[in-house]
Amino acid sequence: MSDTPFGFGLPPEEPDNGDEGKKKGDQGGQGGPANPFGFPGAGLPGAGGPGGADNPFAAMFGSMNPNDLGAAFQQLGQMLSYEGGPVNWDMAKDIARQTVAQGTADGVKDASIGPAEKSAVEEAVRLADLWLDSVTSLPSGAGTAVAWSRAEWVEATLPVWKELVDPVAERVGAAMGDVLPEEMQAMAGPLLGMMRSMGGAMFGQQIGQAVGTLAGEVVGSTDIGLPLGPAGRAALLPLNVAAFGKDLGVPSDEVRLYLALREDAHQRLFAHVPWLRSHLFGAVEGYARGIKVDTSKLEDVVGQLDPSNPEQLQEALQGGMFQPQDTPEQKAALARLETALALVEGWVDAVVHEAAKPRLTSADALRETLRRRRASGGPAEQTFATLIGLELRPRRLRDASRLWASLTDARGVDGRDGLWEHPDMLPTASDLDDPDGFVHREQLDFSELDKMLGEAAEKREQDGDDTK
Repeated sequence: MSDTPFGFGLPPEEPDNGDEGKKKGDQGGQGGPANPFGFPGAGLPGAGGPGGADNPFAAMFGSMNPNDLGAAFQQLGQMLSYEGGPVNWDMAKDIARQTVAQGTADGVKDASIGPAEKSAVEEAVRLADLWLDSVTSLPSGAGTAVAWSRAEWVEATLPVWKELVDPVAERVGAAMGDVLPEEMQAMAGPLLGMMRSMGGAMFGQQIGQAVGTLAGEVVGSTDIGLPLGPAGRAALLPLNVAAFGKDLGVPSDEVRLYLALREDAHQRLFAHVPWLRSHLFGAVEGYARGIKVDTSKLEDVVGQLDPSNPEQLQEALQGGMFQPQDTPEQKAALARLETALALVEGWVDAVVHEAAKPRLTSADALRETLRRRRASGGPAEQTFATLIGLELRPRRLRDASRLWASLTDARGVDGRDGLWEHPDMLPTASDLDDPDGFVHREQLDFSELDKMLGEAAEKREQDGDDTK
């Protein structure tokens, strides 16, 4: 579990050896502004300028270049006038794009996609589709193949980030209002409104930085095991695909094709298992509902808040103000999500390997590289842990992959893929402990049950019509 569930910082460096390789202590991201609201050059208390900390505006803007003053006041006005949801997503989008424009730590800048790169991605997805047809009964789920720049990835995935992050931010925003005594809340309407606006801006700034940084590392739209992009659109980021394969000693076309196989396999699963997306997102939301806000710490921060020092609140947030509750409901939501992610990633790993092994000499090496990337908590998983305090790590990826491979041997492709017809037919966490027992167990047939339930629903509708 992340030490700072809504940590308001960029992801730490990718660990070299799983949990043991994680660096102790939080580390900020590179290239992000020190000021949590992103004012260029804005000073904090103790900065030079008339008035110092006794004058909040002098403290915030005294050391600023006069040419930037108008832009800073405009940004401040946008923050305080924000009246939307718990996260200022307009600000998040702007900051994510600014972060992308700065380039990655290795100095590589974002670039528009050229015709050759677009054609290469389309060809890779087309060939991946053809190969997967022979190893899975699920038909193609990608109506189109697209090559995205990093900025285009930000634009395409922000709607899903909103769906994932808003439940947690909503709880935090409500807690910020609850710290005031009830008799004071009516009198403090303007203050509460300002706090909500500032909170929305703060969330937007941090999420924007994290998503912008992530855009420099992901290779497609399904890196975290969730469908971040639009449905039916298989996407690769050529710039990041090239960076991924740079030091592997594998031909670039094989790297691209293997990643296209993974992207296409995810698309098939999410397109043709209609309940899967809501199952995963529901588990995320259930986990978010169990997050507990340390209101005593928040009360202390609000009571001592200096308007000229917005970093004060950010530091408190980084200090672990928001912690997950250790309740049965919370544990169940986490277990349900981790098992579902392991089954998704295990299925993708198994079918992609079956498709690639006879055709790509580098299949084993690429498979192991991606397994280690996911198991050790890659950049995508770390970013998500930073945003909502939840690690999307398929901890039992290898177990799940072996189980799906065993099911293929025992029941064939149709028998294996048929388990996705109903969530109750899927293996459980205990089944991952005893894969042979699950593989050879007599499976329930839910088709007749679904038919009976449908007929019962139709009868109820008819009876209702007859009584009108």
